[in-house]
Amino acid sequence: MEIKKLLQDLGFVIFYDESGSIGRRYRRMDEVGTPFCVTIDYETLERNDITVRDRDSMKQIRVSVEDICLKLRKFLDGEKLENLGKIFKE
Repeated sequence: MEIKKLLQDLGFVIFYDESGSIGRRYRRMDEVGTPFCVTIDYETLERNDITVRDRDSMKQIRVSVEDICLKLRKFLDGEKLENLGKIFKE
């Protein structure tokens, strides 16, 4: 909820969803045209980073919580996701 509030306070439109599997959540967001999803999981609590998934390429990177706002702005400005962090799923 802290990350949700942080992103909302910076002007991001947020849809919070914790129902069903992560794959189903991604598909729901893909259907409505959400450009990216931010996923907070158990690793977030251990490593203080989150997953960002690009709708179009379906690539995913891990980004530190401290860098998330800057990285999302760059992504929305046209930067490729793979330039913003290490790809860990394609």
